[in-house]
Amino acid sequence: MLKDNMLQVVKSLPKIDLHLHLDGSVKPKTVLELATEQGVALPKSDLSSLKPYLQIEDDCPDLKSYLSKFDLVSQVLHTEKALERVAFELVEQAHSQNCKYIEVRFGPQLHRQKGLSLEVVIGSVIKGLNKGEQTFGVRAKAIACCLRHHSVEVNMEVIEAASSFLNSGLVGVDLAGDEASYPAYLFRSVFKIADKKGLPITIHAGEAAGANNIKDAIHKLGASRIGHGVRLKEDMSLFNEVYSRGIPLEMCPISNIQTKASDSWKEYPIREYFDQGLLVTVNTDNLTVSKTTLTKEYMILAKHFEFTTSELAQLVMNGIEASFLEVSDKKELKNICLQEYKQLEGKISEVI
Repeated sequence: MLKDNMLQVVKSLPKIDLHLHLDGSVKPKTVLELATEQGVALPKSDLSSLKPYLQIEDDCPDLKSYLSKFDLVSQVLHTEKALERVAFELVEQAHSQNCKYIEVRFGPQLHRQKGLSLEVVIGSVIKGLNKGEQTFGVRAKAIACCLRHHSVEVNMEVIEAASSFLNSGLVGVDLAGDEASYPAYLFRSVFKIADKKGLPITIHAGEAAGANNIKDAIHKLGASRIGHGVRLKEDMSLFNEVYSRGIPLEMCPISNIQTKASDSWKEYPIREYFDQGLLVTVNTDNLTVSKTTLTKEYMILAKHFEFTTSELAQLVMNGIEASFLEVSDKKELKNICLQEYKQLEGKISEVI
């Protein structure tokens, strides 16, 4: 059984979230308000009835079904005001979890139905994140996502636009979407350009498809981090390479079970990966869609895998190490977290 004070300690831990989707984390109340402001018709007009359209309620058969929860919210995120607002509110939500740093990813091409340029979309999100940083003291940076169902040409536009914001609120690029239908290797030319422009690369892989997609993400797309990576254990040679190169995994436990990246908690490999020395990080993926928080994710690890508070703290330190921050910023963030750990002395053991 968990100790009585476990929940309170976990709530108090400083946290890091590196895999956090903007459109999957919009508060249902905000969706309702934005729809009213913009004259967008919704299937339900009251909050409780609307939530099932935005969140996974019970069983979710696969990643495609999971992704369908983005359909409704996508209709209200096509103005500068809306994008800035939801980015700001995401920092606010991070603050409520004592999160010290977040990397927020979004697909800029998905927010242009009302004529916004890619630069305005990216700039609006960064403006909201910056405002959130100033208000709540949570550092927040952006990651621009290319989408698997988009053409190479459309994704090239994202890379070009993202490059102009590098080191000005944006820290990397990603490839997201239907992994099983659109393998990583199809986008080799896109991420070759990203690499030339000096954009750090993280790729969704090993979630809805096997270890080969992880291999392609690393070898053909130049990924320095892997989004999810649940199925890495299917290729032990690749496993050893990921270990030896210190390539971080952005694991999202609750989402990974919901999308069937892993069939059950019994099969979920996070304890195995952590114990064997992989650079595992724990993240939320989508606060709204998965009905989750970082505290909830950590409590799941304590319940199903007996992670101690010290081990949870080590996952936080892994997140700092895996982040796309500069070395000096990582050092500063580590010091902030360690100071808070010291304040919890007597409740958790030494982290480092």
